[in-house]
Amino acid sequence: MTDSSPTSGRARPGVVAGSSYLLLLFAITQVISLIVTITVSGRLRQGFERAFEGTASNSQDVGTVAVAFTIGSAALLVVLALGLVILSLFNNRGNNGTRITTWVLGGILVCCLGGSMISGAAGVAGGGASGSSPSSEELRRSIEESLPSWYTPVNLLLGLVALLALLAALILLALPKANEFFRKPKAGWEPPVPGGAYPAYPSHPGQPGDPAYPSYPPAPGTPPSTPGGQPPSAPGGQPGERRDPEPPSGS
Repeated sequence: MTDSSPTSGRARPGVVAGSSYLLLLFAITQVISLIVTITVSGRLRQGFERAFEGTASNSQDVGTVAVAFTIGSAALLVVLALGLVILSLFNNRGNNGTRITTWVLGGILVCCLGGSMISGAAGVAGGGASGSSPSSEELRRSIEESLPSWYTPVNLLLGLVALLALLAALILLALPKANEFFRKPKAGWEPPVPGGAYPAYPSHPGQPGDPAYPSYPPAPGTPPSTPGGQPPSAPGGQPGERRDPEPPSGS
């Protein structure tokens, strides 16, 4: 799939367009993940409260903090994913600066997608608990029992698709065809095309090429004019001078 860039006039290779589609897919997965997280937020709170019940920590506060952290993390990923989509629009125009920014931001997101949202929330909550807090195994079991059965496979599927789409998009931007597209063309001298016509210069008055003006017939009684525009001259006189006839000789 190739297209033409409106700004550079160069053909956009399919790897750049494919990278934009993959970044869009990554953003869609993050939006779906946020919706799923909001849907199970109530059960997630119940799982944390059940795990911390009977400990020195307030179970309700722990559940609220865990849910807020989980939803906030998912919302932040959505914002960053939408930022990648905006960067992809400039990538399609051949902007090398946005391509570098895409690599940096995408690399950070790849690292962040290594762990699940619930695992991160559990780590924060466990760090603030006292020594009588439940173990990681007990916390994980309590959360899994509270969440619906479909949540874990859906969450894993969304995370896998998002990670693969982001990795593939970053790799496509590093291929040789993409490098040629983002490389600025060198300005060079272009020889004239053989047989091409040079632009014509405007002619000046009095030179060949001036437009011919129409001539009008002379008025009645006007003597015919000479080519120079002067009236005919009498023999031996100045132009236009009238001479009387000479008298006959011998009179």
